Amino acid sequence: MARIVVSENITLDGVVTDPTGEEGTGHGGWFMRMTDRDREAWAEVEYDEAVRSDAVLIGRRSYEYFAPRWADRTGDWADRFNGMPKYVVSGTLSDPEWNNTTVLPDVDAVATLREGDGGPLVVQGSAQLVHELHRRGLVDEWRLMVWPVILGSGKRIFPADVDDKAKLELVSSTTYANGVQLQIFRPAA
Repeated sequence: MARIVVSENITLDGVVTDPTGEEGTGHGGWFMRMTDRDREAWAEVEYDEAVRSDAVLIGRRSYEYFAPRWADRTGDWADRFNGMPKYVVSGTLSDPEWNNTTVLPDVDAVATLREGDGGPLVVQGSAQLVHELHRRGLVDEWRLMVWPVILGSGKRIFPADVDDKAKLELVSSTTYANGVQLQIFRPAA
């Protein structure tokens, strides 16, 4: 069975909205508050994740964000990311231009994909998809890059109306120089 791994940059209060400030939310750009050394450490974590993953699983809006930013990049990380299979969950996207992209019509198709063989399917961004995957109990691992910032508002990784509580087990935690923490959780047995 393939594992679904959610990999997110989040604030201390769980907000995933507008990390780079490009969405114009007024409180975005919190992700950009890192030193060059921290950026290198973050890029190392992300590259390692891409190497250890079999595919990327994203929603349509995240596809529309990532595809134009990555399709023409070069280098080891970009080559790996662009070359790996990408699955986009969308009821409206019909002809994806980013190479190695397959459109899945709904989360039921994700559940079927998860039942197959293969390594991790990494979800990046895609808050709406993450909410639904969590609701259905399809998340096998949470990799959270927690930024020492509190925004107070914005879309959270876990919606306020979550009825399906989940007990998680901390697998590892790494703290970087600027206070960013990589926390890895799995569902408790």
